[in-house]
Amino acid sequence: MAAKRFYFSSTITDFIGKPADEIVGALAQAYTHDINRETTNSWVEEIETLKACLSPYKERGSLYFEYNIPRMGRRADVIAVIDDIVFILEYKTAEQKFARDAVVQVWDYALDLKNFQEGSRDRIMIPILVAPHEKNSHCKFDLKHFEDNVYEPQMANAARLGECIEQTLQRIPHTATFSKERDDQWAKSGYEPTPTIIEAAVALYEENTVEDITKHGGDIDKAADELNRIIEHCRSNNRKAICFITGVPGAGKTLIGLNTAIDQFNRGEKAVYLSGNFPLVEVLQEALTRDFIRREKIKAKIEHRKACTKEEAKSKVKAFIQMIHHYRDLYLEGTEVVGNQILPIEGYFQSHTDKAYIPAEHVAIFDEAQRAWTGTELKRFMREKKGIQDFPYSEPEYLISCMDRQLDWGVVVCLVGNGQAINKGEAGLKEWIESIHRSFQSWDVYMSEYLLQSGDITEEQLALVKHQLISKEDLHLKMSMRSFRSEKVSIFVNQLLALQKEEAKATLKELGDYPIVLTRSLDDAKRWLKAHNRGSERMGLLASSKAERLKAISINVRYQPDFVHWFLEDDSDIRSSNALEDTLTEFKVQGLEIDWACVAWDADLRLNKNHTAWSHHQLRSGTNWQNINKEENKEYQINAYRVLLTRARQGMVIVVPNGDHGVPPDETRKPEWYDGIYNYLKEIGIKEISE
Repeated sequence: MAAKRFYFSSTITDFIGKPADEIVGALAQAYTHDINRETTNSWVEEIETLKACLSPYKERGSLYFEYNIPRMGRRADVIAVIDDIVFILEYKTAEQKFARDAVVQVWDYALDLKNFQEGSRDRIMIPILVAPHEKNSHCKFDLKHFEDNVYEPQMANAARLGECIEQTLQRIPHTATFSKERDDQWAKSGYEPTPTIIEAAVALYEENTVEDITKHGGDIDKAADELNRIIEHCRSNNRKAICFITGVPGAGKTLIGLNTAIDQFNRGEKAVYLSGNFPLVEVLQEALTRDFIRREKIKAKIEHRKACTKEEAKSKVKAFIQMIHHYRDLYLEGTEVVGNQILPIEGYFQSHTDKAYIPAEHVAIFDEAQRAWTGTELKRFMREKKGIQDFPYSEPEYLISCMDRQLDWGVVVCLVGNGQAINKGEAGLKEWIESIHRSFQSWDVYMSEYLLQSGDITEEQLALVKHQLISKEDLHLKMSMRSFRSEKVSIFVNQLLALQKEEAKATLKELGDYPIVLTRSLDDAKRWLKAHNRGSERMGLLASSKAERLKAISINVRYQPDFVHWFLEDDSDIRSSNALEDTLTEFKVQGLEIDWACVAWDADLRLNKNHTAWSHHQLRSGTNWQNINKEENKEYQINAYRVLLTRARQGMVIVVPNGDHGVPPDETRKPEWYDGIYNYLKEIGIKEISE
């Protein structure tokens, strides 16, 4: 069941006339957690300060206490709608000062409502941080705002909160009208968030649902429901099945995987989310661990007990989110290669039904399944790293074989992306299909017919599993969630990289509020990012792993920072992406996202002399670029730029350096290479920052 939008609401007139204990009682009744003295004292202080300062606005507005912000997994303390202006108030009753993280928090509330709540699109949003006991001199009432009418946070203590509201209403032009019905329409209006995968994982772990934190009624809801039905069917009928979920980049495949793993986990059914994407797993594990510790500290304080350690918290998180290689190695234990099979070592297990031999989970979700290794690559790895000679399986076949050990039922879920291959040895969807045909013909196979249209498999390959195939169109996600400002960013990027100039030009005009700009200056790009980044939004520098001559403009792709800190730390930490000092490559950002990106474009991918095709290069020495001739490696390079250009949720700036005009010139940075890239991007309509 979705959480209540707010715990208490009334007109300002009724609020002022209602006893405080009656309001606290209504809040306590709606509250879903254990109530402690600190919570009730905070409510009392909020009520008293608001009663003192809102009397001039009788018959002019409404109040909403504990207003739900599902994407963030939090509630705004109070929202006051006065003359149709939305005041978001976050109280810090236990604090004596205006803390930076509290300023960011209330700003995030305002941005979230503006971006994702239908009723807020045309409203003025005023976030106010209230620290009741702060000094008067530290209060701040500067009314600075952005084009979307979200103002920078105001800061008020209890004594000056009324003055803050009064000055705002006096200085912002508006019409003084009031209708409780209109206020309630705003408060209950549609909420369609598109969380980052980190935000989504945290919210799901807190037992929210996909419906709570994402767009309602979209592809993702249908796919999640379909997957749940398949799992339930297999459980009830002792069936084994493999289910392929496909979709465009950023469509929400990872979100569905995490939701399924966490949902099954919360129901008491063991499930595991697996990924070969090391940065994604590490960032998600750390984010969930930090959030678990945060919530545990609150509970421990209420229950007068010791909070869990970070090691204990991370152990709980790892129960359902793991690296695929760790899972694979776990079920290699106690087995050996016998001919073309992996079988238990004699005497190691009591029998094939030994619980140590059978996976603990009935549901295994493999993210980016197309990146699983070929038989050749896995055989090499097993020989060199594990000392196992002649390993007989590809990674898809081995992973399915682990679930096939189940005595009753099991579901393998493959989350499949296309156009994202950036590593050698990736098997693609073809190997999954051929593995099923070779060894698992009793399994059911669920997928969308879209797989044929995508080109990831052929009709001949699909025919191999035709007798097992159950078509489910809802298992394909057609719309990208990554950019809530425009769902056509991935289409534009595909056209740009395919050198479809006219098509890209037309799509760019349809991107609406999603800005893409161009510059030759990294400093100008950084200024642009800082001017757009607000609250806890995340900005960062991205570049191709082969962009080695960007070192001339202080971007060193050979130095790879700690990506966990890059994604999770705030502005106060120099390791944060927001410091705009460290750059990540396609290998560290695939599957993750930021709000505002600077993509620096080097001469590793440039146009040929006729500007009719891409020319692919890598720096093999300190003096010259070498051609990349293998078609497979060319595809990896195009996909690297596809990954980089689709990481930003809200907008991006592309930096193409000027090249070197010195005497003698730097032969690794010829201006004509960079000019060709820059002019092409201008020709398809990307505007320069100065325009």
